Amino acid sequence: MKWLYIAAGIALFIKFLIMPNASAAVLDQSIVAAVVQDSGVPNAVSGIIFRNRLYDTIFEVIVFTIAIMGAQFLLSNDRPFCTIYQFTDQPSIVLAQLGATIAAIVGIELAIRGHLSPGGGFAAGVAGGTAIGLVAMTSSSHWMESIYQRWHTATWEKVSVLVFIVLAVLTLIGFELPHGELGTLVSGGVVPLLNILVAIKVALGSWTIVLIFIRYRGLL
Repeated sequence: MKWLYIAAGIALFIKFLIMPNASAAVLDQSIVAAVVQDSGVPNAVSGIIFRNRLYDTIFEVIVFTIAIMGAQFLLSNDRPFCTIYQFTDQPSIVLAQLGATIAAIVGIELAIRGHLSPGGGFAAGVAGGTAIGLVAMTSSSHWMESIYQRWHTATWEKVSVLVFIVLAVLTLIGFELPHGELGTLVSGGVVPLLNILVAIKVALGSWTIVLIFIRYRGLL
């Protein structure tokens, strides 16, 4: 049986050497142009996500919300850690805080300009969640919890989901804001708003999950 595998591998290798590479199908540029024209944003990926396939995006947001609720439900019966250890050496703290600052700036940039350049709400939310996670690694868990409660983060997360669903439904039934001038910051109709709402939802949801896992599983 071993010789059969060896013969098959040799035959496959010869096939790669002899047979020419199949020419990659060239994407029809008219499709991209049509997406850009319909959505009013240069980033055709954002146009597809927030207009052509908005149903998928709605359910992606809902699935992420269910994942957060599931983490809260599954860990609610566990006992919180008595002692939670954070990084104490100064170089690690400085690097983590610097990384958090860079990630937060990148997240804001992607959220605001995601309809103009590569990136978008989900990427912006991940960058924001990364910044929050880095801060949590170097800060007191009680301090993080107090800020989370003081700013009613859980409420804002739910509000962002509801506003996103309302705007998405209005878009699906045909209501659209003026597209504006293509390529400018204020353009694309409702797409930039949906972008920002997704970024807020993912960032705040990541904050919730980070606090839950630190509370019940510790950091290190």
